[in-house]
Amino acid sequence: MTTYQGKCHCGNTEWEAKLEKDQQGHILCHCDTCKYLSGSTFTLNQIIPKANLNIKKGESQLKRYTYYGESGKPVHCYFCPNCTSHVYHHQLVMGDDTIILRTGMLEQGLKEFKPAAEIFGKAKLPWEKEVAQTFDTLPPS
Repeated sequence: MTTYQGKCHCGNTEWEAKLEKDQQGHILCHCDTCKYLSGSTFTLNQIIPKANLNIKKGESQLKRYTYYGESGKPVHCYFCPNCTSHVYHHQLVMGDDTIILRTGMLEQGLKEFKPAAEIFGKAKLPWEKEVAQTFDTLPPS
């Protein structure tokens, strides 16, 4: 397991995340919500145990909003109130102890991680090329 450092765009929120070897890659999410939040074609993420995220600075100031995912269950989005960078999401359909970490904000994530999988491929734009194994929605449990 390796510990990675992350921070939001403005630096008001900082964290460290412990990732197993098989988690040291990006899961590209093509869902419509991720497109709206990022203003891009996908977001860079990893599914990790909540216990593997340690927010070192700004945790008490994080804001949360909730929307309902495709499953009909809530998705809680935690973000910096100053720059609005999303640190992580908690999709209740995945259980109480699992979160979706934004790996694009890990200091080494952008430089070192490769695509590991693509999710919500059914919402992928038609001109995007596949760069990793693609699942229509989420990977099987």
